[in-house]
Amino acid sequence: MQAVILAAGRGKRMNNLTTVTTKPMLKIKGKPLLEHKLNALPKKIKEVIFVVGYYSEHVLNHFKRYHNGRRITYVFQSSLNGTGGAIHLVRSILKDNFLVLMGDDLYHKKDLERMLQHDLAILGYEVDDPSRFGVIKTDQRGCMADVIEKPKNSRHKLANAGAYVLNKKFFDYELVSIGGGEFGLPQTLAKMARQHKIVVEKATAWHPIGNPDDLEKAGEVLHKFI
Repeated sequence: MQAVILAAGRGKRMNNLTTVTTKPMLKIKGKPLLEHKLNALPKKIKEVIFVVGYYSEHVLNHFKRYHNGRRITYVFQSSLNGTGGAIHLVRSILKDNFLVLMGDDLYHKKDLERMLQHDLAILGYEVDDPSRFGVIKTDQRGCMADVIEKPKNSRHKLANAGAYVLNKKFFDYELVSIGGGEFGLPQTLAKMARQHKIVVEKATAWHPIGNPDDLEKAGEVLHKFI
């Protein structure tokens, strides 16, 4: 099975930390964030596809063509047109079911293993303040019904953790524009949910890294993801 890891952006909120490298290559406990991410992948994942852009040579030089027995493939996203646009870039090299992960988040291997049991799935993490996140709205079955960006008053508390199991039926749906020339993967998946069952798995652990404070805290919580 393949895993697609989106790692093309600079990470502007990291300020000077990403002046000469890309955010997913910033180090936690002496290793790049992306390396921790690869170490958390389930054994079922045999190939990793990195979508790269900003300082892509740092990713290529570190991981090369194989890492810990997994084949590594690189696709370049020269125009940052969103997560949906990134997935369409790799369409021709995908097989059927595949895992998609954000390049700047920490995930727990057991959560990813549970996701791989389904044909279509999204990972959610229960939060106290949903107004800071894209939030997964569920139907009566507990499956994905929609995704709502930063709702002010919501009974739905599952933040979208940015991990997905998709299949090639995803490409039957026109990408949903989210403004600024970008197209959203979760918004397009919500459209797909009208006709397909999208299982919502609840994460036991998730740590998004958006700013220097998040990066510093990642070192403190890393043990939860090993």
